Amino acid sequence: MRFNPEDWKKKTHENFEEAWHEGPSVLTPAGSEGKYPFLTYKRAQEHPVFATINRLRETYLSLGFDETENPVIIDEKDIYRQFGPEAMAVLDRVFYLGGLPRPNVGIARKQLDEINEILMSHRSPLTHHDTIPVSQSHHHAQYQMMTKETEEHLRETLHAYKKSEIDGDELTIELAKVLGVDDALVVHILEAVFPEFRALVPESSRSTLRSHMTSGWFMTLGAIWEHTPMPIRLFSLHRCFRREQAEGPTRLMTYHSATCIVAGEDITNEEGKAVSMALLSAFGYTDFRFQPDEKRSKYYMPDSQTEVYARHPVHGWVEVATFGMYSPSSLAEYGIVVPVMNLGLGVERLAIIDYNSNDVRQLCFPQFFPRTLTDQEIARAVRLREEPSSLEGKMLTAAISHVASVNATAQGPCSFDTWEGILGGIKVKVVVEEPESNAKLCGPACANEIFVHDGSIIGVPDAEKWKQVRTEGISTGITYLSAVAALAAARIEEAARCRNSTVVQVKMAKLPSDINLKIDEFAMRAVTDNNKKVDVRGPVFLSVRSTVQE
Repeated sequence: MRFNPEDWKKKTHENFEEAWHEGPSVLTPAGSEGKYPFLTYKRAQEHPVFATINRLRETYLSLGFDETENPVIIDEKDIYRQFGPEAMAVLDRVFYLGGLPRPNVGIARKQLDEINEILMSHRSPLTHHDTIPVSQSHHHAQYQMMTKETEEHLRETLHAYKKSEIDGDELTIELAKVLGVDDALVVHILEAVFPEFRALVPESSRSTLRSHMTSGWFMTLGAIWEHTPMPIRLFSLHRCFRREQAEGPTRLMTYHSATCIVAGEDITNEEGKAVSMALLSAFGYTDFRFQPDEKRSKYYMPDSQTEVYARHPVHGWVEVATFGMYSPSSLAEYGIVVPVMNLGLGVERLAIIDYNSNDVRQLCFPQFFPRTLTDQEIARAVRLREEPSSLEGKMLTAAISHVASVNATAQGPCSFDTWEGILGGIKVKVVVEEPESNAKLCGPACANEIFVHDGSIIGVPDAEKWKQVRTEGISTGITYLSAVAALAAARIEEAARCRNSTVVQVKMAKLPSDINLKIDEFAMRAVTDNNKKVDVRGPVFLSVRSTVQE
C-alpha cells in the first residue's frame, strides 16, 4: 500500500526505534495470486549499456578470447611501475580509497550511566513470542539495567571492535546481544553516548581505483604468462574510474571498458587492426582506418599507440577504439618477456552510437532525467476503471454497446431489450432506455473514441475536424460507449449478486472517471508535466436498467 513519506520522516526523527518497528505496517497482505508459485516474473527490458556489454562479450568469445577479471583496486606503487616518470600526472586522475579509522571508544562510569538511563526509558518491542495484544503494545516491559558482568562484556566488545576483531557491520548486532536489546536501540545509544563515531574523519590509503584496464592487465599477465600456452588471448569488460573527468554529455567519472590483450613471441601491432575489424563488424561498422594517437602513453611502445576510426552506416566516421604494444619497460616490471598488444574501447561510446543518444548521462542514468513518454506508451496507460468479471458479464457489455449503437438516434421515451440471462446465479433482464421526451437514446459523445495525440489524451468523434488526431494519434481502442457499457455491466453484475435491480446512468462527461476511464499515474504525470491535456468532455446521456427476474 502507499504511505505518506512526510509522516514517516516525522515518526523516524521523533523515535527511530518505534518507526523502524512499524515498517511492516505499510505492507499489503499478499492474496493467493501474490504468492509463490502463482507470483511469476517475465523477461523485461535490458539497459543499453549492459546490452552492449553482452554483445561485446559474445563477440570476444566468438573470436577465441578467454574472459578474465582484472583487479579493481590498484596499489599506488603499481602505477609507478607501469608509467614511470609519468606516474605523478596519471595519479592526478585516479580515486584514492579511504576509510574511517576505528575510534578509541571510552567507556567510563559516565557512559555506563547514560546507557542505563536510555535502557530504563525505552520499552522492549513485541516479538512473535510475546503474548501481549498489539492494542496494548504501549505497555511493553522496560529493558533492564546492565549488570556488572554486562558492563564488562560491553567493554570487551568495544575493545574487540577497535582491534578490528569485529567488522563494522557487525558492531550493532554484537552490542545488541551484549545488552539484550533491539539493534535499533543500539544505534540510538551509539549516537547519544559515543559522539566519537560521528566525529570520525576519513583517512586516505595508498590504494586506488583503476582508471583504465591496463593497470590490471600487467598484474594478470605477470601472474599467468609463464603457465599459459602462447599466444594468450584474454578480454575483460568491467568498470573504470576517472576522477579528473568532468561529467557531461560525453563523459562520466565511471565507465565500462571493453579491453583485450594478445601476448606471444610473434605478436605485432597488426593484431590490433585485425581485432578491431573483427570486433566492430558485429556492431555494423564497415570500413576502418587507423591513425597515430597523439597522447603517447608511456606504457605503450613509441609510435604504436593507434586510434581506430570506423565508418558506421548512419553516423559516418567515428573514433571507437585505441590499441598499442605495451612497452618492454613496463612489462619487465612484472617479469613478462613477450610482446603484448592491448586494445580498449569505451562501452558507453559504442552504446551512444548504437542507441542514437546525444548524452551519455541520460543513456546510463535515465531515471534521473525526465522522459517524454511516447503516445503509444500513454495509450497503454489508459484503461477501464470497472469491468465485469464473469463471461456473462462480458457478453452483457457487448450487448449494451451493440444495442445502444444501433438505436443511438431513437427518440425518447424509448426502451430496447438488450440482454436476458444468468448473472451470479440470478436471472436478469437488461434494457437500454431513454425515459425523457425530446431526447435521443444516446448523447452525441457516445461515439467518441479516446486517442493520444502529441502527448494529450483526447476523446474525439469521427469527423473531419479531428482527422489529424485520428490519423496521426494512437487509438486506445476505447469509445465512450464501450467504456460506459463496461461500467453498466459491472454494476449490474454486482447488483445481481445481491439479488438487486439497478439503473446505471451517465450524463455529461467532464472527467475520465465519468466515463469509466482510469489513467495510470505515471502517464498522467507525463501529461501534466509537459503541459498537455486530458479532454474527454461531452454529452453521453446513456441509461441502462436491470431487473431481477423471479
